[in-house]
Amino acid sequence: MEEGHHDLSKDTVVGDPQLLQKKIDAVRLGGPAKLQVIADFDGTLTKYFVNGCRGQSSHGILRQGNAEYDDKRQALYEHYHPLEFSPTIPVEEKTKLMEEWWGKTHNLLIEGGLTYDAIRESVAGSAIAFRDGVVEFFEFLEERDIPVLIFSAGLADIIEEVSLQDMLSGDSVLRQKVHRSFKNVKIVSNRMVFDNDGRLISFKGKLIHSLNKNEHALEMAAPVHEHFGDADGPINDNASVKKRTNVLLLGDHLGDLGMSDGLDYETRISAGFLNDNIENNLSSYRKAFDVVYLNDAPMWGVVKLVSQMCSTVN
Repeated sequence: MEEGHHDLSKDTVVGDPQLLQKKIDAVRLGGPAKLQVIADFDGTLTKYFVNGCRGQSSHGILRQGNAEYDDKRQALYEHYHPLEFSPTIPVEEKTKLMEEWWGKTHNLLIEGGLTYDAIRESVAGSAIAFRDGVVEFFEFLEERDIPVLIFSAGLADIIEEVSLQDMLSGDSVLRQKVHRSFKNVKIVSNRMVFDNDGRLISFKGKLIHSLNKNEHALEMAAPVHEHFGDADGPINDNASVKKRTNVLLLGDHLGDLGMSDGLDYETRISAGFLNDNIENNLSSYRKAFDVVYLNDAPMWGVVKLVSQMCSTVN
C-alpha cells in the first residue's frame, strides 16, 4: 500500500501513545475475525476541502429540480446549522432541534416532488472526493473479511446512487469515486422510498441525524452489494457484526464517538479527522480520540494503523 510522499507525522497527534499501543496490541491478539470498522461518511471518508473549496456533503449536493424547495432547504440550513455547533445549547435540546431540522428537510423533499432522476443529476455534478488511501483501506479490510459500517446523517440513496454519465454501468457514488464496490461495506443512513414513477413518497425506518448515529440504527444497514446483485457476500449478518468486539471508529465530530454506543466492545480505537478550526478544537479532539489526523489529511495514517492492528502476533 503506497503512502506516496505525504509526511504522516506532521498531521498526526496522539494524546496517550502508551494507551494507543496497548489497544493496538489487544486488537492484534484478537485477530481480524474479531475486528470491525465503524466510519462516518462526510468529512471522514470524504475530503473536507475539494480544489480549495469546502467539499459537499451527501445532503448538500442534492438539487431537487425545484428552485423554490431548494431555497427552502437552504433557509433551513442557514437557521439550524449554527445551532448544531453551538457550545451553549444543551445536548438534549440540540437533539430535538436536529430532529426538527431533518424532519422538515425530508418533508420538503417529498413535497417538492424529488425524483430519482434529480438525484442522478445531483450526483453527476457533485464535488465529493474520497480521501487518498480510501481504496487501499477498503481493499485491505475486504481481503481480511473485516466488515465496515458507514454511518451517515445524510442520504443513503445519494451515497449509493448512480451518476448520470455512468448510469448504464450501474456505478454508485461509492463505486464511481473509488471505481468499485465492496462486499463487506454496509450503509447506515436515511433511506428513501420511491413510487413506480421514480418519485419520492417517504423515508424508511428511523430518522438518522447528526446526533443520533449509533448502532441502534444497525437494522437499517443495507449491504452495498445487495444493490449491485452480489448477494453471496460473506459479511451480511447483523449478529455476526455484533460479535466482533474490537472496533476501529473513524469520525470527524466528537459526536461520532457515539456510533459505537450500541455495541458491547472489548477494545475501541478511535481516530478523529480534525479538518478545520484546529487551534480551537485540538485540545478536545486529543482528549476524546486515540489518534487525531489534522489538516484534511489523507487516509494513509489509518491504513498504517489498521495494518499494525492486523499484523501477525509474534
